[in-house]
Amino acid sequence: MIHTDETTKEAVKTLEGLISILEDGKLGYTNAAEHVENPAMKTDFLEYARERALFIVELQDEINKLGKSTETSGGGPLGALHRAWIDIKSSFTGGDTEAIINACITGEEAAIEKYKMALEENHLEYNQVSVVSKQLNSIQNTLSQIKMRAN
Repeated sequence: MIHTDETTKEAVKTLEGLISILEDGKLGYTNAAEHVENPAMKTDFLEYARERALFIVELQDEINKLGKSTETSGGGPLGALHRAWIDIKSSFTGGDTEAIINACITGEEAAIEKYKMALEENHLEYNQVSVVSKQLNSIQNTLSQIKMRAN
């Protein structure tokens, strides 16, 4: 019994960490959309921000299914990503499209890294793994799209 309790706690911690990454991304893309001139890019960035918001809800659902509330926003070890997107803000202020794109790439690469770590840690239950894997795929696709814009 203690074991399941412990595993639940680990799973929640992992999911909360991913949520804080997604929040960073949502904020990052919202900021990017505000500062980029190109209307098509603006639309894309807002779309990515919306997708992150959706992912947050999915992960919160998983935490709720474990019987835990998602009130506490414990950044945990994954909260370090925060800085990746924060650094980006300084590059936004110039409105330099290339800098904004590069900043988004940096943020997404960090997010992908954390997602892979979350999957490797093995604290997640089967259905959580499938949700997290699906989100990871989507983030990787987003990264490819952004990289194409960078060229």
